[in-house]
Parts: sequence; structure tokens; C-alpha cells
Amino acid sequence: MNERPPLIVLLAVGLTRKLLSFAPRLSQLAAGGWAADLEEVLPAVTCSAQASLLTGRLPEEHGIVGNGWLYRETREVRFWQQSNSLIQAEPLYTTARRLAAERGEAFKAAKLFWQFNQGADVDISVTPKPYYGADGSKAFGITGTPDGLTDRLEQKLGPFPFQTYWGPMAGVASSEWIARCTAEILAAERPDLTLTYLPHLDYDLQRFGQSGADLPRLVKELDDACEPILDAARSIGARVWVVSEYGLVDVSRPIEINRVLRKAGLLTVRPGPFGDFLDTFTSQAFAVCDHQLAHVSVQGELEQVRDVVAAIPGVARVYAGEERAEIGLDHPRAGELVALAQPDAWFAYPFWLDDSGEPDYARTIDIHRKPGYDPCEMLFDPGLLWPKGRAMRRLIQKKLGFRTLFDVVPVDPTLIRGSHGLATTDDRPLLIADGPPTAGPQRIVDVRDHVLRALFPSA
Repeated sequence: MNERPPLIVLLAVGLTRKLLSFAPRLSQLAAGGWAADLEEVLPAVTCSAQASLLTGRLPEEHGIVGNGWLYRETREVRFWQQSNSLIQAEPLYTTARRLAAERGEAFKAAKLFWQFNQGADVDISVTPKPYYGADGSKAFGITGTPDGLTDRLEQKLGPFPFQTYWGPMAGVASSEWIARCTAEILAAERPDLTLTYLPHLDYDLQRFGQSGADLPRLVKELDDACEPILDAARSIGARVWVVSEYGLVDVSRPIEINRVLRKAGLLTVRPGPFGDFLDTFTSQAFAVCDHQLAHVSVQGELEQVRDVVAAIPGVARVYAGEERAEIGLDHPRAGELVALAQPDAWFAYPFWLDDSGEPDYARTIDIHRKPGYDPCEMLFDPGLLWPKGRAMRRLIQKKLGFRTLFDVVPVDPTLIRGSHGLATTDDRPLLIADGPPTAGPQRIVDVRDHVLRALFPSA
């Protein structure tokens, strides 16, 4: 008979030891157990870090080389893909289910708002998933398993506040909803393992950087949002661990790598009625920008492109071919070149050279169409007199059946003051756990085995 206490792994994005003092509930967890800084994987971004947490492997082993990459078969850049089958190593919940079966035990897992949710080998899942109409319209929604779960959750908790999960209005409300959702599932289902995700700190720390953000308020809001999870955990006798993927740093300069490549005659576009579009087939080189790392696809002369990229102000180092193994990124999905930014810089995706070539999606929230990560989507365009009014007008136009763009975000990358993606030295991601403390330095890739030992002490 399975008598193990349930384990909750709460992923608190951006939480570091320096911020923990502003979180009394989470500090109490740390005081009752142990806390360790974690060495990051590269890139230290959401999808790569979560895949390493789940598999205990580096990106060159599990294949998640960033939040997005070039799919060479189709020459498409795709970001934020959710299929669990993209992970090329066994994830934690599959390993746990196998270990439980070897002991003749049942095992129930829940995966709530972590990446690679769809098709995951879990019993309970909830993840954001908008509906896209043939007329270009979009309706917010969530999906999950088992059938009917998300409908029941939204009937009880209200609709998931999608606008506060990503975009200019992103804030604590989405994390509060996810926490209440987690508490409901804990009480009703009592999973053996629950993975849940609270993104609140990710927003203002990118908008304003650590120096410009109201850290005491933000971290307290995160801590308060955790209360339903902690209460539910106590009621069912569950253990609560907390982990983060990366720490965020101040940045002061964007690296407009694709504009440099275009001016060098290496990146080409297809002009059209909706602006310039990146031509991945004819370009000799272009960069898939992902915070402080860029995967550079090269079809031309590698050393020529390397020299151009290495000379760009803000670029710290460029890795080619087998050199990528030095940073755990020697994988076919990685760029032929991998560029790292200097600590105060980050890679911005724009490739057009003037307003006449600006793509129609540039000022919209469009995480799947843009060929790179765009943190400007978290801002309202400061050049608009009343950006929320414009958004409301666009919404009315949509509801009346007009085709229109929600063109409310800026295209000025200098507005962004925080980023992540590199290994840091003094403000690293954090693991808070209970049980016997583990000696020595800890890494993101070690967390999976810590969780498995907590679930199966004799394994």
C-alpha cells in the first residue's frame, strides 16, 4: 500500500535567496528544511530550465535548447511549443510512475501550468490554450485532463485571467488563480506529485529590472499567493518544495543582432503588404533571440558570420560547432553558432530597418508569429495617449466582426530593464526542500533526483 506523503513542487519564477527575506511563508518553509542555490543550465530560460528540472539532463541531452528554435525541416521558428514529446529524455513523472509500478504501487501526478504540458504522462493537467478562429480571432482559454476538469475549475474559481498571465497587464492575478486551482486539485485528488507554477516575479523584474522594481511588494504578493497551496498541503499532510528556474538581472542595452546581420547582407526579408517578413530560406544567417542567448542559424560562411556576430557591442562570446558542448548546447536544434550576451545586455529580435518594413505583428502580443522572444509585449506603448482605451476599442471592433490588430505594445527594446539567460554568480535560482540536506554545490539538473529520492527513499 502506498503511504508516501504527497509532494508539491512549487516553481516560483525568479525567486532567489536575496528575495526570500520578503516572503515570510516561504522563509518559514526554508527554516523548517533546507535551501540551496542552484547552478543554472544554459540558456537559463523557462523551457530549457523546466526540461532540465524534469529530466536531470542538460539541453544538449533533452533537446530543449531554448523557449524556441528553428525547425530545420520546415525552416520555421517556433516558440512556446507545448508538446511533451519534444523533450528527448524521460521526464520526472514518467520515471516516478515506473518506479511506483515496480513496487506494485499506484502513482498519481498533476502538472499545472508547467511547460510541455500537453501529452504529458500525468493524470491531471491544466495549461493555457487559447482558441484561434479561422477569421483570425482569438479567445482565451485553458485546457487539461481529465475531460471536464478545466470547466469545473473555471465554474468554481471564475475564468482564468489570461490577460494577467502574459502581456501589458500581466501580474499577480494569474498566480493567485493558479494557486487556488492547485489547492482545489490537492483537496479533491491528493496527487502523489504535484508540479505547479507561479510566474508573478517574472513580469516586473523584466519590465523594470531588480533596481527599478518594488521588490518587497512583489515578493510579498507572491508569498501571499502561495497561501492556498500551503493551507491545502497542511490539510492533506503534503510536503512542499519550492524551486526557481533562474534569477533576473538588470540590463541596459539591447543587442539588435538581426539588424546587424541584415546590414551585413546576411539576413534577407520578403517585403509585402504586411511589412517585412524574415526569409529563413534565403538568409545566410539570422538569430533566434531568447533573452541573453541567441541561436544563430548559418547557411553561409560560418567564420564570416562568427566574426560579424562577435564584433557586435554587447556580445560576450560566440560558440561554434563542438564548442557548444562547453555550455551544454551541442544539439542539432541549436544554432550553428550560439551567442551569449554580456551580463548587462540582451538579444532583441527585430530585423526590419525602418517603419516602412515593420511587420504588422510587431506591436501586438503574438508569441507564436514573432521569430524571437519579445519582452516588449509586457509593456503598453508609452507613445499612446490612452493605451488601455485603444485596447478596449480594438476589442469592440473584434466583437463587431472587424479584422483589426491589438497594436498596443512598443517596438523600442531599450524600454526593457531586466533579463535572464546566463549563469549568474551571486543571485542564483533556489531550491527549498525538507528531509536530510544535501551537501555540496547543487545544480538545476540535480533537482529531479532529489524529488525522486523524496518520493521513493529506498530507490
